[in-house]
Amino acid sequence: MSDVELVKKMLRAVLQSSKHGVAMTRLQGDYRALTGEIIPYRQFGHGSLESFLHSLPGVVRLERSSAGEVMCFAGVCEETAHIAQLVARQKNVKKSGCSKLLNFQMRAKSSSLFSHNVKPRMSLRQPGHMTHPSRSSASKSSFYPNQRQIYSTDLPSSRVPTRQTECDVCCVVSSAQQKPVNSADVEVVQGRVKQLLQKYCSGVWLSKIPQLYRIMFQEELHMHKELATWTHICTVRKLKYTNTFDRLVYPVLEPAPKPSTVPAVAPFKQSSNAKQPTPAQQTTRILRTLAINIPPSAQKSKPPLSPTSPNSTKLDFSFPETPKAHSHSPITPPSTPPSHQPLTPEIKQKLRQLLSKYSQGLWAHALPQLFQEAFGCVFSPNVLEDLSLLADACMVEYPMPDNRKRAILYALPCQVQTQPRPRPPPLVLPYTGNPHVPPLIIPTTDFLSVLVMEVSSTDNIVLRFVGEGYSKALEVLEEAMLQFYNTVGAGLCLLSPKIGQLVAAAIEDDAVLRAQVHLILEDTVKVYCVDHGFFEVVSRKKILQLRDQFLTLPFQATTCQLAGLEPFSTDGVVLKTLESLAVGRTLLVEIVEREDTPAIVLYDTSENEDVNVNAVCLKALQDKSMENPLQVNSVYTNVCVTNVCSDGSIYCQLPSRGQAKLKDIMDKIEAHFISQLTWELLVSKPFCGKVCLAKYKGKWARAEIINLHGSQVLDILFLDLGLPASLEVSELREIPPIFLKELITIPPQAIKCILEELNADGSVWPPEAVLWLRETVLNKVPSCMKIVKLDETRTVHIYLFTGNGAQDLQSSVNCQLASCPFWQRDIHFSKITRVSEPILPEAGDSPYTALALSNGLTLPPQLDLPGVGQNMDVFVSVACHPGHFVLQLWQHLYKLVVLMGEMILFYNKQEVTQINIQKNNVYAAKIDNNWHRVLVKGVLTNGLVSVYELDYGKYELINYSQLQPLIDEFRQLPFQGISAQLAGVKQGFWAEEASMVFRNHVEKKPLVAQIESFEEGDWPWERKISVYLVDTTHEDNDIWIHNIMVEFLDEINRAA
Repeated sequence: MSDVELVKKMLRAVLQSSKHGVAMTRLQGDYRALTGEIIPYRQFGHGSLESFLHSLPGVVRLERSSAGEVMCFAGVCEETAHIAQLVARQKNVKKSGCSKLLNFQMRAKSSSLFSHNVKPRMSLRQPGHMTHPSRSSASKSSFYPNQRQIYSTDLPSSRVPTRQTECDVCCVVSSAQQKPVNSADVEVVQGRVKQLLQKYCSGVWLSKIPQLYRIMFQEELHMHKELATWTHICTVRKLKYTNTFDRLVYPVLEPAPKPSTVPAVAPFKQSSNAKQPTPAQQTTRILRTLAINIPPSAQKSKPPLSPTSPNSTKLDFSFPETPKAHSHSPITPPSTPPSHQPLTPEIKQKLRQLLSKYSQGLWAHALPQLFQEAFGCVFSPNVLEDLSLLADACMVEYPMPDNRKRAILYALPCQVQTQPRPRPPPLVLPYTGNPHVPPLIIPTTDFLSVLVMEVSSTDNIVLRFVGEGYSKALEVLEEAMLQFYNTVGAGLCLLSPKIGQLVAAAIEDDAVLRAQVHLILEDTVKVYCVDHGFFEVVSRKKILQLRDQFLTLPFQATTCQLAGLEPFSTDGVVLKTLESLAVGRTLLVEIVEREDTPAIVLYDTSENEDVNVNAVCLKALQDKSMENPLQVNSVYTNVCVTNVCSDGSIYCQLPSRGQAKLKDIMDKIEAHFISQLTWELLVSKPFCGKVCLAKYKGKWARAEIINLHGSQVLDILFLDLGLPASLEVSELREIPPIFLKELITIPPQAIKCILEELNADGSVWPPEAVLWLRETVLNKVPSCMKIVKLDETRTVHIYLFTGNGAQDLQSSVNCQLASCPFWQRDIHFSKITRVSEPILPEAGDSPYTALALSNGLTLPPQLDLPGVGQNMDVFVSVACHPGHFVLQLWQHLYKLVVLMGEMILFYNKQEVTQINIQKNNVYAAKIDNNWHRVLVKGVLTNGLVSVYELDYGKYELINYSQLQPLIDEFRQLPFQGISAQLAGVKQGFWAEEASMVFRNHVEKKPLVAQIESFEEGDWPWERKISVYLVDTTHEDNDIWIHNIMVEFLDEINRAA
């Protein structure tokens, strides 16, 4: 098949799935999402995408919408007529037409694999039970609302706990299907329970623990029943002389060094001659200690409906007169001090201040350094060995249970206090006579499309959200208003409008908008259009009464602030740049802070490369006169090479006015951090494009955040060195405000250069060449360079010389490298080919043993899955067709995020090394700026390696130099990718149309999977399961995916 025919086929696949067409501005993004490439129209001799599409009348039909947008529709031919009929019969709950609204959405920004727009540790709603999961003879209703039933008869049908025997405990079963838990998860829960009991060392009611656990850790406690068996964590006792069925739980007491001298005493001191308290007094003291509320009046005893302390009419406690020697009362605190001294209240308060800056958590190992830099005081490293000492100051989580030295600390919810940012004036004036309008709810997704309408400052940007429930709902509302006021409500004129009153304004003959009166003139009224963010002066005759039926939708115009531009909010250069890039355009927005006025980052994703609007506005402030002017055939001395990249490009610093000023300011910043200790300069909200400070070789340097990996790890670029690095968030600092404006005006001092006569196609160099170049020129004595060419991207092509002064070209670094033996790439690649033969296991060896021996390391354990017929929450990372897709366990996604963050920190700091690549072995591979655990499937002679991502299920082709050995630390977590096929459908060949329908319903979505069967393999990645997939995100029904596919195939067969 020729290239143009392949492009035609892919275009048909993109367009046929959309009933209402695809906007041309979005076509490139949809095509790239399907194929991984952009439409290569220039390759076929066309200067623009529209020209290319016009040349394909049988594939694409172009129409212009009422909003002026060019829409692309699938061309219909005999082969695809039946598909067009199926698409046309798709349900359409929204009317199209009328509208000057731009409802098309921008393609999603290419973000890291960690951003699933999900919360991995929450349980999904489980589907209703399906007695016979295969498709029944009934109609569509067989897999809709009537399937909501209790899944397992073993589970109680309500949340009322039953009364157990004395040795049992009360247990509330959550709505989610219980799954087997591994020992690592049990360790995490046990550690948290131990941490919780440190706060209640005098004991706590067993029924109260789930509630306290939920408040403290923001998660449900699903192991309530096992508490009585965790004798090394806690002790559970029933009070023998009471009529309550609850029990007391208290931490395990450490043995006293001198038991004979430390008797067990009650939690209050008494002298030997003191009068013994009455039972009523004892009861009161115990209840105060356990923080139990005594009901003011007697009520009939009822089983509790939630895991809280029991209500009872009477609590009749009576205790033995004298406790026996060396016996422990259930409410007695530990009689021996902890192994480490407890923290002082001042240290705990400083810890709370730190954690309030890091809402996404903070690695515990960073505390000693942060305390020293932010507060100038010492944080004892011994505390890190016993984090239970922090129980009343923060929450502790072990994301890698096998590594107890890696813990994340979170601020307690009740202690999180954020400083509200200054808010812009409200768009809608307060007026007591107006009816109530629901507030606008910010979408929960991290990336969404917006239409920017007005910009008065970077702190006051008026925009509205694009998509379902927002712009599309507004379109339907305004169509209804136009129809109503052109017919029934034509005579509802408002003769005496008042300032602040909500009205309907007939802006044009074909538009009636919701508005608010701001100024009343003699014959006209100035109104503010509350959904569109602009002012309009209209005739009094066009001001109409606004009916309550049109006030159910929140006002769509809202205000946001651009993150990182607060000090330059009214700068003329910034505002001019912002208006040219954003106003009147549909952009992608990333929400950095969710407050009443959100802080956002805007992206233009309409071109091949994403444009960070915030970063472009910040760069507009740079003073170009501080750069060293670059001219072809000029020679520059005192050049310093600051970085050598893997593709052979280098970054150089040239003497300039900006470099001198930069050095002066950075020296002042160093002195500032030494003389003034402040925790306010910690970076709490990182985002792409943010300019801050990070340490390079012990000194602060300017850095720009270029990528985020989860909440703890990020990639930066040292602006004045051209050097990328991966750091933890806690290693960044804000630029002190007194130096910010001066520092921002200095352009980056690192210039990207290409060595002339050596390959400049962007491919990766052999590791030997990169190492030789680094040893020769990196941070050496001042060098000299001659510019021979400047390309369109301002990349400089040079000849580089060691030492000052231009020399003969034959003595340049370029020519020296070209004459090196290892520069012969074909020799290097033939060496790779010779070691790429598969290693076969010997007789008697299992495949696991052979693979472990070839690597010298072991494989991770297999992933534990529920049994046949049970449910599990999953995320579909890859979906090819119903016969092959890849699942990830929903609750384990955050473990993978942490693991990959650790891999990024480790491998990005390693030097490039050459390794022997062997087929069927496991390695670490750098793919799209992330490090993955991969299996090598084959090695090609051109230096490319075919790998399979073991955690995500994708196949990739990468350069051999991007592979590194997978060390043992990263082999503990089981491989997360689970190969699967859809149950309930007949497996076989899947046409592209059916595959697209399947992908649209499942790929990149959280679903519930019900296991139908297992197919084990010799290798962990060869195991395959057959599952039913259920979408439970809809409140009204459960959508069983196999039923959708069966119906679609039936439609295809009937149309054939």
